[in-house]
Amino acid sequence: MALIDTFESAWYGNGRVPWWAWPLAMLYAVVVSLRGRLYRAGWLRSVHLPVPVVVIGNLSVGGTGKTPLTIAVAEALRAKGYRPGVVSRGYGGSQREPLLLDDAPDPARVGDEPCLIRASGIPVAVGRDRPAAARLLLDADCNVLIADDGLQHYRLARDVEICVIDGVRRFGNGRLLPAGPLREPLSRLQRADFRVCNGGVAVEGEYPMHLRGGDVVALCDGQHQTLASFEGQRAHAVAAIGNPQRFFASLRAAGIELIEHAFADHHAFAPADLDFNDDLPVLMTDKDAIKCQRFAQPHWWRVPVQADLPASFHDVLATRISKAGRPSAGL
Repeated sequence: MALIDTFESAWYGNGRVPWWAWPLAMLYAVVVSLRGRLYRAGWLRSVHLPVPVVVIGNLSVGGTGKTPLTIAVAEALRAKGYRPGVVSRGYGGSQREPLLLDDAPDPARVGDEPCLIRASGIPVAVGRDRPAAARLLLDADCNVLIADDGLQHYRLARDVEICVIDGVRRFGNGRLLPAGPLREPLSRLQRADFRVCNGGVAVEGEYPMHLRGGDVVALCDGQHQTLASFEGQRAHAVAAIGNPQRFFASLRAAGIELIEHAFADHHAFAPADLDFNDDLPVLMTDKDAIKCQRFAQPHWWRVPVQADLPASFHDVLATRISKAGRPSAGL
């Protein structure tokens, strides 16, 4: 975590970028540029599917809200009559071959984010070969596919690109990895069809998104309780997400006195990680609760969030999808 903290400080604060990061960033820039040119020239080929494909991703590493947005987009499309499915690499899981998730997937096998999306009732397929995983969704009668965290995965051709932006941290120092947090240059934004700003203040050309919390839910018995009921209490806050501070800030805004426990993104929790030697409430994200469910304690609570976006965003997106020109993409 110390090295991660060093880079976070350099990328988003006043810390100094290590000297050895600069030549690596230059090399990374060459690789990114060459790879993009090879795809555009046809030397590397993208796989085209017979249904519209919507890619959701970001330019910067870490959490920007891709998974809540993926769920929100899938639910909005389903409300409009589509049959959406989500394809994911399954980061953090051991599954290598394409797999269509069942109703009770194992996060250690398929990754925490796919499990969270599947828990919303959305068909999900994972696999390192994303086109092959996507075909499993076609066999499951999905007529529009959403690629979660797929902006840089050019092997899967796409009809619509959505880039999610952290509205508070934005793009940090604007440098490429590892000198900065960017996976691709900022100029890449111009090729995205939609730009969604999570929190903060959206600038011109961006759709605002806000993560809205509701009741907290006990991991053991599913009991619901308002987050406001924890106001004035001390509680442990656990987060193994790309930007834990966003979660912690939302709890502090509710008047909760926090003891913060930040873990690396996609951390595989063990019971000892949450043994704090007291009976204080433990509050965690939905993504982390997925991995802690099997050894949950009565005082552990998950804090669900939903992505709120303007209705105009979903309407324009649906229009773009309807114009994708796939003969099998009808309702």
